[in-house]
Amino acid sequence: MSKFELKLPQMGESVAEATLTTWLKEVGEAIELDEAVFEIATDKVDSEVPSEVEGVLLEKRFDVDDVIKVGEVVAVIEIAGEQEDISTGPEEKVADNPAPVAEPVAELESQFQTAREAVAPAVQDFSGSERFYSPLVKNIAKEEGISMDELESIAGTGKEGRVTKNDVMAFLENRSSNGSAGSNESPSITTTEKATVQTKTEKQPVEKPKATPVPVVDGDEIIPLSRMGKLIAQHMVDSISTSAHVQSFVEVDVTNVVNWRNKNKKAFEEREGEKLTFTPIFMEAVASALKKYPMINISVDGDKVIKRKNINIGMAAALPDGNLIVPVIKNADQLNLVGMAKTVNDLANRSRNNQLKPDEIKGGTYTVTNVGSFGSVFGTPIINQPQVGILALGAIRKLPSVIETDQGEYIGIRSKMFLSHSYDHRVVNGALGGMFVKTVADYLEAWDVNREI
Repeated sequence: MSKFELKLPQMGESVAEATLTTWLKEVGEAIELDEAVFEIATDKVDSEVPSEVEGVLLEKRFDVDDVIKVGEVVAVIEIAGEQEDISTGPEEKVADNPAPVAEPVAELESQFQTAREAVAPAVQDFSGSERFYSPLVKNIAKEEGISMDELESIAGTGKEGRVTKNDVMAFLENRSSNGSAGSNESPSITTTEKATVQTKTEKQPVEKPKATPVPVVDGDEIIPLSRMGKLIAQHMVDSISTSAHVQSFVEVDVTNVVNWRNKNKKAFEEREGEKLTFTPIFMEAVASALKKYPMINISVDGDKVIKRKNINIGMAAALPDGNLIVPVIKNADQLNLVGMAKTVNDLANRSRNNQLKPDEIKGGTYTVTNVGSFGSVFGTPIINQPQVGILALGAIRKLPSVIETDQGEYIGIRSKMFLSHSYDHRVVNGALGGMFVKTVADYLEAWDVNREI
């Protein structure tokens, strides 16, 4: 028999951790290939994590409500066969006849080990506690030097009163502000080392002031933010702090697009079994503009710019619970209009039913959001990190407009909308940001009313 380590998969470029919400299998239960083992929640999606092998669940490494980092082992599965442990790479094998270590090197190693033992803090022992602590909480307690008495005093906000990562971090912030950190100093630390620690402590950035409590009066209802809501809120604040947001707006005459869709939507639905909405048309226009201006299809990494090879357009979709999710249309520039319509409809339907896979919300290089679906004329959306631009589609309205012809100018009723382009002014200047959104507008205004689909 061999063992397989089931790890938390990558959920997206900006997602580093997830909360375990439900175990779908118990220890000792059989697991089939691709069968879901547990459910997780991030700021972008709630998802099931399937098994990559067949076997029996041998071990759970985390509990419900624990926060897990991407790449951490969540479960161990026992599989049949004589092959070696799949989770162990060839570099971890030990040679049968290792070469003897030179005596001076061995002596030096011994000295280093003695020094490490002399300054190492005592290992925290949790066996005497009747309270349950997750592996993540234990690790934080060990790293931060939280004593057993201190850990026992923390009020847990997790399921059944369990202490969560957030509870421990809040305790550390409070302890630091009260000046109690470092009270259990090891007597073996030298004066020089103490001075070094003190110097490092003094260089730490000053804590941000805590938000002023909001007063609550009789009759007010307090609604706790969901885990996804908290992560979305933090993601938005981080984006504003990261990117220098600036906007460009263009009004577009989409009369040709509206008339063409009205003429073709019934035949398209009968032939393809899919509704023909405006969204795939707009996505086609955006993909064409990104191809023309590849420096909008980029990300910033420190002092480097990453120019993306693929054009993967995120499509912001509202969920029934009020949260937002952004499924990604991969290689959007390679899809024809029929393929784009089918992809858009499929992603939108599965978004609403919480059926998206983790891979379908990552890898986006640019995002489009339809604020017009809620009646908004235009909006100023926040950039979806690590991208550098996002386009908001306003509501289509019938407006009186000046129409220029060879015979002169006259007033007519036209279908118009606003495009709002938010972009990162650190790397996208006003000229590029403006030309990009104008290119999208030109593509839509030049729509061929006789186009075949």
